[in-house]
Amino acid sequence: MDRTVKTGDCCSVNETSGDSYDLIVIGAGSAGFSASISAAEAGRRVAMVGHGTIGGTCVNVGCVPSKAMIRAGEAVHGGISAARFPGIEPCAQGVDWPAVVKGTAELVDEMRQKKYIDLLPSYENITYIEEGAARLVEGGIEVGGRFIAAPKVLVATGSRPLLPDIDGIMTVEALDSWDLLTLPEQPESILVLGGGYIGCELAQMASRLGIKVTLVTRSRLLPGVEPEVAEALTDALKAEGVAVETGLSYRSVRRSDGGVTLTIERGGKPVTLFAQRLVATTGRVANSEDLGLREFGIETDARGSIKVGADMATTRPGVWAAGDVTDRDQFVYMAAYGAKVAANNALGLQDLRYDNAAMPWVVFTDPQVAGVGLSEVQAKAAGHDVKTSVLTLDHVARAAVARDTRGVIKLVADAKTDRLLGGQMAAPEGSDAIQTLAMALKFGMTSKALGETIFPYLTTVEGLKLAAQTFDKDVAKLSCCAG
Repeated sequence: MDRTVKTGDCCSVNETSGDSYDLIVIGAGSAGFSASISAAEAGRRVAMVGHGTIGGTCVNVGCVPSKAMIRAGEAVHGGISAARFPGIEPCAQGVDWPAVVKGTAELVDEMRQKKYIDLLPSYENITYIEEGAARLVEGGIEVGGRFIAAPKVLVATGSRPLLPDIDGIMTVEALDSWDLLTLPEQPESILVLGGGYIGCELAQMASRLGIKVTLVTRSRLLPGVEPEVAEALTDALKAEGVAVETGLSYRSVRRSDGGVTLTIERGGKPVTLFAQRLVATTGRVANSEDLGLREFGIETDARGSIKVGADMATTRPGVWAAGDVTDRDQFVYMAAYGAKVAANNALGLQDLRYDNAAMPWVVFTDPQVAGVGLSEVQAKAAGHDVKTSVLTLDHVARAAVARDTRGVIKLVADAKTDRLLGGQMAAPEGSDAIQTLAMALKFGMTSKALGETIFPYLTTVEGLKLAAQTFDKDVAKLSCCAG
């Protein structure tokens, strides 16, 4: 039975899919699907209204295409970096940019179909209403000129790239992250504005695929990350030929012969940077402006993000929100998690609360940057008497045999109780290793207990044990596997 409803059909939505629903979900990305499936599995009737392309940011324009092209860049770089091993000659790979972009688009189409569109027939309780501009009204929503009724509504409309406020930027056809990933022809050079997660990932990816890259940011790279970890990544990017410009202010952007000129101010003096294209990765803004939130008394922050409580409820009874449209963590897995919390609370299924205390996060650069829990600054701000441990990767056997000691591990613990509070790392396999620390935090381990835990030798994750031991001893004086 086809349970997709087009708002332009001659029959009304209610005639096609029933008189009413238990829950309306606005948005069909990770959060929207998570909420809808949670409700449907509990036997509730759901109307899921599309907002943009089905699948949302992650599969269409974010995680999937970016990580696919990052992996492509890694494959190219691997032939060159192999020269770090004695007896191995470097091998430069040819890059067909249009073919890489085409292959990535095909992967996106495949995953959108498999993980979103093809799932809908499996849930008879979910009626999908194709993309339309939904607006909150009393008793439900209006979409495509029609009224859909439900006592509970969950907003999961996601976010979009934010163009920075720089004089002249509207005149230079600036690219956002998705534009770069779908650019049909490879540019010779790019200026990447913004040193956050997206800027760092795309700058390195583009450089490895043969583009001359200048990465520009007002502060330092990854400003929310531990300085030791951010410095390790900065050094790695510079070593690969990425020009990194930090600690500056933007003056203006102008068209120039064959490209774009960016004027920055550094040390009180103007400096001009040039590239063929400009890529803006300076943040995101919530897709919330057309939902009628203000009329409903739903509070948002300066970027339009919906303010929610630990139960994911908004400031309007009967309305919940989840994902990038909220003021919570901007990660796809947290969007899905938050949506499950919201759906359960909205429908009275389970009393759940959003908890990100042991939430791991990853920046897919090389070395990968990953973390969980509190940073040193955050721990001190929370009132802890803090102690820290910093271990460079030249002390980790895995890094030594891989001939790749780029990176560092930093742990934060409470000095009085020895309980681990958080940790971050820059390491080639940091995305996998960080989950062990997430489990350690989740179950309240001390640094002593982590240091006494058995880890397999010649693994990156063993670095966590060594970092834990570094609180009390000099691990350089230990033999292999000692301690």
